Amino acid sequence: MLRRVRIVLLGAPGSGKGTQGPALARRLGVPYISSGDLLRARAAADPDLRRGLATVLDRGDLVEDHVVVTVVRDALTAAGADGGYVLDGFPRTVAQAQALDEFAPPVAAVYLDVPDTVARRRLARRRLAGRADDAVDTVDHRLRSFHREIGPLLDLYRRRGILLSVDADQPPDAVTAAIVDALAGAGRDP
Repeated sequence: MLRRVRIVLLGAPGSGKGTQGPALARRLGVPYISSGDLLRARAAADPDLRRGLATVLDRGDLVEDHVVVTVVRDALTAAGADGGYVLDGFPRTVAQAQALDEFAPPVAAVYLDVPDTVARRRLARRRLAGRADDAVDTVDHRLRSFHREIGPLLDLYRRRGILLSVDADQPPDAVTAAIVDALAGAGRDP
C-alpha cells in the first residue's frame, strides 16, 4: 500500500468520478471516499437532517460547507486516511479545499475533463437506474453550478502545481490508465 497518496477527483456530474475513484483506490491500496454517497447515507440515517439535506441533494444544489466538511472529515478520520485516500466530489469550492487542507491536504487533484454532452448522456443512463438527482432539469442545474465553481478550484490546484487533467471521454479502462500515467508523470508514482 502506498502511503500519503491523497488524491481528489474533480469533474462534472457524469465525468466518471464514481467509476474512476474505486478503480484508482483499489490500484493504490487506499480508501475510496465519495462525498455524495456519504451525504446520501447521512440523510437516510438522520431524520432531522434528512428533510433539508435530501431536498438539497435532489435539487442538485451544493450542501452547505460546514455540513459537507464535517461529513468528509469524519469519514477520512474513520478510514485512517493518514495512509491516503481517493476522494470523489469534494472539494467543490475553494472554501472546501481550504478546509480539506487543514486535516488531509491532497498531493494531487485529478480533473476528469468531459464535454457536457457526454456528461448528460451518462447521467441519462443513471437516471434510468433511479437516481433522483439525475433528472433532466436537475442535471442542467448541477452542470451550471459545477461550471460556476470549478474555475477557481482548478486555478487553486494549478497554482499549487498538483492539478492533473485527464480526458475522461474514453472507455473507463483508458481513463484509469491515463490517470495512472498522469500521476506517474507528475512524480506521484502509483
